[in-house]
Amino acid sequence: MNELLIIIPAYNEESNIEPFLEKLEQVDIPMGMDILVIDDGSTDHTKDIVRKRNHKIITQCFNLGYGSGLQTGYKYAAQKGYQYVIQMDADGQHDARNVETILKALITADEEGNTPDIVLGSRFVKGSTIYPISFVKKIAYCLFRILIRLFTGKKIQDPTTGLQGLNRKAFGYYAGYNHFDDKYPDANMIMQMILLGFRVIEIPSVMHARTEGVSMHSGLKPIIYMFRMMFSMIAVWIRIRLFHVDEGAVEDEYNT
Repeated sequence: MNELLIIIPAYNEESNIEPFLEKLEQVDIPMGMDILVIDDGSTDHTKDIVRKRNHKIITQCFNLGYGSGLQTGYKYAAQKGYQYVIQMDADGQHDARNVETILKALITADEEGNTPDIVLGSRFVKGSTIYPISFVKKIAYCLFRILIRLFTGKKIQDPTTGLQGLNRKAFGYYAGYNHFDDKYPDANMIMQMILLGFRVIEIPSVMHARTEGVSMHSGLKPIIYMFRMMFSMIAVWIRIRLFHVDEGAVEDEYNT
């Protein structure tokens, strides 16, 4: 049984998915690695490409959204007994070389003997590759950093990174009912996990700009997303700090 599962939500990524899978197939992980693509109701040949390369695939009948695709992957990983999950985007922005560095961070203990529950592949810490972002996104990222620092006391440089590694405790929690935002899981989920006591760290990552297809944050969507995320983060703080929802969750095993 392989211990690591790579989760890749994909929606109409026929132009990007095959070269990305080719690079992932060259990664050598001693503990064994499986690749799971969640085809989120694609209308192109995404699922055909994945099947041709003999990787695991779950096909959603309808387009349910990025967050729903991720949670489907978490549920699969929890049910099948994987110990670690690394989530990556299908558009090729996340370099396959990140798999080894994220996994190493997940299994490396700190001075107190604790390993992280979540490892964030950051675009904005020392050692990361240069990654171009728009002015609107810069404002959004700055706002999210401030909110996380204000509400948790922890400094997170890249609060919207989709490149993340999770141990069984973290993705097992996400697999539970009402534990994960299935629409826009981003800075709000990072803040939630910090507030609940999960250990979250950032490491440098290698990322590339999208060259094919359309981003889910194109056009005016970043502005709408910024306000929605801001209110979601406030709601997370209220739910946990004022109503004490799921306090103590980090102590559960989530061996579902």
